[in-house]
Amino acid sequence: MAQTASHPRQSTGEDLAADELSAQLEVYRRELTGYCYRLLGGAFDADDAVQETLLRAWRSYERFEGRSSLRTWLYRIATNVCFDQLGSSRAKRERPMGLGAAVDPVEESLVNVLPEYAWVEPVPTEHVLPGAGDPADTTIARESVRLAFVAALQHLPAKQRAVLILREVLRWPATEVATLLDTSVASVNSALQRARATLADKAPDRSGTSEASAPPSAGESELLERYVAAFERYDMQALANLLREDAVMNMPPYAMWLEGIENIQAWMLGPGNGCEGSRLVPIHVNGTPGFAQYRQDPKGGHFAWGIVVLENDGEHITGITTFIDTEKWFPRFGLPSHLE
Repeated sequence: MAQTASHPRQSTGEDLAADELSAQLEVYRRELTGYCYRLLGGAFDADDAVQETLLRAWRSYERFEGRSSLRTWLYRIATNVCFDQLGSSRAKRERPMGLGAAVDPVEESLVNVLPEYAWVEPVPTEHVLPGAGDPADTTIARESVRLAFVAALQHLPAKQRAVLILREVLRWPATEVATLLDTSVASVNSALQRARATLADKAPDRSGTSEASAPPSAGESELLERYVAAFERYDMQALANLLREDAVMNMPPYAMWLEGIENIQAWMLGPGNGCEGSRLVPIHVNGTPGFAQYRQDPKGGHFAWGIVVLENDGEHITGITTFIDTEKWFPRFGLPSHLE
């Protein structure tokens, strides 16, 4: 979304009723959540940062002089809040593929469980992306919340991270980014160049197409339907036919990850065979198609198991990520804990 709209201040803090001010600030919650999520890599961290941003804005609104738009002022506060969080965080968030080599498909690979702050987390697409708009902007926005891209952002220093998001995702002019960060345009341009170089190394495009984050094409939709049908039948040969040779599978909070069709197939038929009989419910997650997976309940129905994020190149599935902390993720996506 271009940073062009101006929101002149209409009245002072004393004149503006509290509920009216809250409504004005609330308009920006979704885009601020997307900004903070990209900076922090954690869905709940982003929620906390946005809540703190709006609280600070509400408390200090009477000192807002209207020299910039309300939106720019809120982004300045949000950036400072996120920088504070990043300065006190224990480690950058990652994906299993960034922590070590792929493993063999054996039960023992599940012994290494890492805490929640170690992972790039999933987020409902509608919580972080704007509604319908310019198709080019929409594609960039979707790309910028993909798990792989958000993980790559975490390798950047905080300032470079903010510059890249503001300049290349939100399309802010360099002069406004410089003003927000209290720096020079030359410094902004230099930070952007360094950030691009790092991302080129840390975020290779496994999708194989620049349109991977566009709305699903007819071919992609058919691919996903075939995946659901194969998985729910637990037909591992049919599912294997949908995978690219170098496809990967991972399951945070476990550090393990698998690479290649044979290893994924062996896992599904071995340690992961409890997934047989599952149901998949479509969801929108991180700008890509995904599913809520429910495992068969011996007592009847199906119980919540994991949030599945699929990556594809339009012809094959290239990545399967399943987040299995069900008490945390299913409520966030508005999903029931049990299907009858």
